[in-house]
Amino acid sequence: MIYLDYSATTPVNEEVLDSFNKACLEFPGNANSLHTLGVRANKLVESATKQIADILKVDPSEIIYTSGSSESNNLAIKGICDKYSNRGKHIITTHYDHSSVYGPIGYLQKHGYEVDFVESDENGVVSLDSLKKLLRDDTILVIINAINSEIGIRQPVEEIGKVVHENSNAFLHVDLTQMISKVDVDLTNIDLASFSAHKFFGLKGIGVLVKKGKINLEPIIHGGKSTTIFRSGTPAHPLIVSISKALRLATTDLDKKYKYVKELNDYLKGELSKYEDVFINSNDKCIPHVLNISITSIKPETFLHALEKYEVYISTQTACASSNTISQSVFDLTKDEKRAKSSLRISLSYKTTKEELEEFVKIFDKCYKELKLK
Repeated sequence: MIYLDYSATTPVNEEVLDSFNKACLEFPGNANSLHTLGVRANKLVESATKQIADILKVDPSEIIYTSGSSESNNLAIKGICDKYSNRGKHIITTHYDHSSVYGPIGYLQKHGYEVDFVESDENGVVSLDSLKKLLRDDTILVIINAINSEIGIRQPVEEIGKVVHENSNAFLHVDLTQMISKVDVDLTNIDLASFSAHKFFGLKGIGVLVKKGKINLEPIIHGGKSTTIFRSGTPAHPLIVSISKALRLATTDLDKKYKYVKELNDYLKGELSKYEDVFINSNDKCIPHVLNISITSIKPETFLHALEKYEVYISTQTACASSNTISQSVFDLTKDEKRAKSSLRISLSYKTTKEELEEFVKIFDKCYKELKLK
């Protein structure tokens, strides 16, 4: 099997799974219970939370556990807008965000919120001048996807944070889902940030929302004691332990891992560029972990399933995208509907091997030639 869909989800690291199993089997108590088993489970939560906070350089009280990035994004967006609606009802975002951002924004538009989309340059990078012009006295929230999941465009979130805070009273929420474990990030100028364990070799079903300091949120899940007042529910201490372990492992040797993935990306890009109707959509402003291409002569689903016969797994759009639609991100970047309708995403990790990619190139060529003859 050749797995090249790491941006959708990653296989679980065995060490992470071992931590989860140990927490389940050896610490069976409810972390909210006052008896000894509950206290032991709660100490696990506190230790894991401190480790995550230390890695991100935030306070442990700023960590909110969720079921994943979609919930974290919903909590950040709806929570801020519900709590601070008296400040205004203006939101700014980009054309390169995730459906779990556009969904709650669409919901808020039905309740009187106004949304503006910041301009981007030819590489899809947010224009700081455009952002500054869009900021208003009634702007309540700016939402940025640190790294676009389909193409890999990286946004200058630290600089964006400075612009937002120097020119408005708005909050900045950053979706870090595709950034965590790939490149380092400074949260100093970021008010809220979301990520999910299954993107860095952790388990599905656990995510984090970082909420800075004195910022308040209106919960979207009410009732019952938990690790914070902002998200009710029994603390899932085995999952909390597992995301802490996954984050520690994933953020070790980031520069070394990044350099290795860049070498893989360069090799793959060079091989795929040899085909006259294969277009590389990812550009120099994209992280090397994502390589988005378009094969304009072959339907993306057809090519995906052709590769699948050889146990090669890539994707067309993000796993959360609606089926039978063009890639809006590719269209916004290329302004080419044909490329947007035929895009494929190949996503790499530091666990991808050069041998896997060499075999992938051979299989790609075989599938390409077979489908071109039909």
